[in-house]
Amino acid sequence: MKLYNYMEVVIKDELNKLLTDIKNICKCEKCKLDMTAFALNRLESQYVVSNKGRIHTKLKELDAQSHVDLMSNLTKAILHVSKKPRH
Repeated sequence: MKLYNYMEVVIKDELNKLLTDIKNICKCEKCKLDMTAFALNRLESQYVVSNKGRIHTKLKELDAQSHVDLMSNLTKAILHVSKKPRH
C-alpha cells in the first residue's frame, strides 16, 4: 500500500453523490477537482499507509461531527465553485 490521504477518497465519493441531486451547475472534471480541492483544504488530512490505518480512519469517519464537517465543507465548495467556475 502507498501513502495517500484517505479524506480525498471520502470527499470524491460524497461529492459525486451530492452532484447527482444538484441541477444547473457545471459538473466538468475541472469544476469537480476545484470543489474537491476547496473541501480538502478546509478539512483535516487523514494520511494512511496500511489497511489497519485505513480501517481506523474509516471508523473515525463514522463520527457524527466529522460527517457534519465534511458535508458542510462540500456544500461550501459546491456553492463557491458553481458561482465562479474556472473551466
